[in-house]
Amino acid sequence: MELIVATRNKGKIREIREALRGLGLRIYSLSDFPDVPEIEEDGRSFAENALKKARFYSKYFGKLTLGDDSGLEVDGLKGLPGIYSARYAKEGATSRENNQKLLREMHGLPVSKRRARFKCIIAVVSHHGKEALAEGSCRGSIGFEEKGKKGFGYDPLFVVPKYGKTMAELSLEEKNAISHRGKALRKIRRVIRSFS
Repeated sequence: MELIVATRNKGKIREIREALRGLGLRIYSLSDFPDVPEIEEDGRSFAENALKKARFYSKYFGKLTLGDDSGLEVDGLKGLPGIYSARYAKEGATSRENNQKLLREMHGLPVSKRRARFKCIIAVVSHHGKEALAEGSCRGSIGFEEKGKKGFGYDPLFVVPKYGKTMAELSLEEKNAISHRGKALRKIRRVIRSFS
């Protein structure tokens, strides 16, 4: 069975392929189709954006499609960057630019105000319109500097209490076991089995 993952993010694809191993899926990302149209993520929630992507590309390809929207919610910033996580610094921002903006916005905040969570919503839509959503979250805090070379996005700033390390210092296996996306993907595994 083929699965389209509605992203060009190499880090996300690597995590998704690892988490869905053993389901007998041939997994494609949008990077495998250079001429595929882009859609605007203009939803007001992670769920709206995930569903919009999954519905659009499922219809476009006529195949089972997974759409994911995820981001970082920082308590001391009233939940920001939230749905704007990928474009926090500006439209098309790099991870480094987003991380630097986050550190500037949090400058002077004590440890007690640096609590945060990663949140992920995954939508799966079949080519005949069956839909399912799964949610995962992971609590931690925002560090004072970037640490680690693994992972992507805000991983070098997100400190996981269980390990006392950032997400970017964990192996892919360790990260998938505790991450927001890993938790949502474990729920989605069961959904994909029921869709086939």
